[in-house]
Amino acid sequence: MKLYGEPGWGSVLVEAQLAWYGLDFDFVKTGDLFADASARAALEKFNPLAQIPTLVLPSGEVMTESAAITLWLADLTKSDDLVPRAGESERARFLRWLIFITSNIYPTYTYADDPSRFVSDEGAREGFAEKVFAYGRKLYGVLNEEARGDWFLGERFSAIDIYIGAMTHWRPRRAWFDENAPKLAAIAGRALALPRLADVWARNYPG
Repeated sequence: MKLYGEPGWGSVLVEAQLAWYGLDFDFVKTGDLFADASARAALEKFNPLAQIPTLVLPSGEVMTESAAITLWLADLTKSDDLVPRAGESERARFLRWLIFITSNIYPTYTYADDPSRFVSDEGAREGFAEKVFAYGRKLYGVLNEEARGDWFLGERFSAIDIYIGAMTHWRPRRAWFDENAPKLAAIAGRALALPRLADVWARNYPG
């Protein structure tokens, strides 16, 4: 498998899972997809949206969308380490909040990281980005209230905790989570301390 990504970007969500399962893969750095047109053009050969993570399977099949990849990797490995199996009591809750993260929170970065793609008026972009980030903070507040214990689902570690560990490095940054979403901050701290993922975190968040 080849994982197209960039250290610290959204590809870490899949990179951590591949490492957790002990799967062999090559990491292909894309470069800055916002600043480098040639980087976008190269990735568009596999993903017309030029977004990461993009995972190319040995068959040549391309997978995108981190939630889809999360579920597919669990099927591939026949493991319930990161995804509760069908019929388990946590399954419905896991699916609900995984998709909440990827369909509600994650798009706030898509829209606000480069507002020029969505707002043509330069003077309006700053206000647009701040409104989107404010909405993202509200969504993180909802997620924080739903956290049930040491891990998001309670006693059980899951891929959602990997998402939280990674995304607390992004806006609005860790200090905001410490103050305003302490449950998520605590979960992130535990996820970032897992020896099994230490190399992944070090590659993506050095120092």
